[in-house]
Amino acid sequence: MNGKVNYLIAFCLVIFCALTINVGCKKKTQAQNPANNPVPNVAVNITLYPNDPSNFKIQTIGGWLYYPGGINGVIIYRKSQQEFVALERTSSQLPNNTNAKAMVQNDNFTCKDTISGSKWQIIDGTITQGPATWPLRVYGTSYDGNVLKIVN
Repeated sequence: MNGKVNYLIAFCLVIFCALTINVGCKKKTQAQNPANNPVPNVAVNITLYPNDPSNFKIQTIGGWLYYPGGINGVIIYRKSQQEFVALERTSSQLPNNTNAKAMVQNDNFTCKDTISGSKWQIIDGTITQGPATWPLRVYGTSYDGNVLKIVN
């Protein structure tokens, strides 16, 4: 009898693990499919000079600034000496609410939609706290040491 109980417990654990992995994979696949992103895809073509004195906030690693463009603006974050991140400020939880914008928090590492309470990492737009189930939209960046281009 004891062998049957152990077998049943092991079987249940295997089924539980398989279901957990399956659910996790489906969620990841959905988030990676840009066609399903609730934030509309709009044309973005920004050219910026980080070394210009007016852009002093992004002249050091960890610096960020809000910049016009996209739908509700763009958060530009300097990740390293040669790498920048550009995030759409439109909340992925409330994409149709123009007041639901991602705001950089005092820690300079998180962005928060003050309406839904959702939070994302500034370094890549991934979710750190729901109810959002989508990351912030990330725009492509290229930097040649002088000119920063942000496009989608």
